[in-house]
Amino acid sequence: MHANLKPSQRVSVVDSINPQSAAAVQTTGWIDAGKFHNYMAVLMVGALGAAATVDAKIQQATSAAGAGAKDIAGKAITQLTKTGADDNKQVLINLKQEDLDIANNFGFFQVSMTPAVAASLIGCTVLGFDARYGFATDNDAATVKEAVG
Repeated sequence: MHANLKPSQRVSVVDSINPQSAAAVQTTGWIDAGKFHNYMAVLMVGALGAAATVDAKIQQATSAAGAGAKDIAGKAITQLTKTGADDNKQVLINLKQEDLDIANNFGFFQVSMTPAVAASLIGCTVLGFDARYGFATDNDAATVKEAVG
């Protein structure tokens, strides 16, 4: 562990689904999995609509344009539901670079959140851990305005 590094130098916000009320699928952009050893998607839901459901998963592709997109086995959440009292909950999905089908040139991934039945408040932040080169902050998404301290 590098105790002298600031947390923001060790962890990067690589992409996100901005908090919003949505009734249709929302995705991050395609993320280059080669920049970090480990990733974590932090999925958040607020108030779910009447009888609403929310599904989420991580998909992989062979290019930043999403070529050959397919799901990554074991990287889908258990469905969140209004009837299951899942309002205002978070779910974490861990991802290692090795989870991708690297042998077949799958080097990009995205997070997909699908609210159904009724609009629901959703959001997601994808964090990159253990940068392969330099500080994690060197790979922050363009939407990261500042790191304080």
